[in-house]
Amino acid sequence: MTDWRTDRIGSALRQENPTVLAHLPAGFAVIGDVQWLPGYCLLLTEDPGVGRLSDLPRPQRLVYLDSMERLGEAVERACAELDPAFRRINLEILGNTDPYLHTHIWPRYEWEPAHLVGGPVWRYPPEMWRDASTALGPQHEALRAAITRHLNDIMG
Repeated sequence: MTDWRTDRIGSALRQENPTVLAHLPAGFAVIGDVQWLPGYCLLLTEDPGVGRLSDLPRPQRLVYLDSMERLGEAVERACAELDPAFRRINLEILGNTDPYLHTHIWPRYEWEPAHLVGGPVWRYPPEMWRDASTALGPQHEALRAAITRHLNDIMG
């Protein structure tokens, strides 16, 4: 069996991706592998052949953006509920590393270092992506449950 990380979308379609929170109209809501900014999530397209938002026909593009906004709102609600220092979320469609359409949903907090809080998340040191102390794990179950609960409420 291959590691689900090598095929995140395929493993989500096969229900083998443990980071999936929900299947939304335009893709998969997943919680990030790292949680140094607690609540970090992504929206993954269902089709690994879609590389850009502009690859989708306009009606599907709007469905993707709606799914992105709804996941963002769920992350916002959950993070505000769990941490009074929550500030806002940042939504980013980049695609510079993974070739398929996906959106990063980054919660931002007042407790972040002053020299980083006002800029993009990508200014954080690269070691943050490999820090075992903030890797997704059982300690994030309450956060995961809160995001999922809010997402279910928003989706109706």
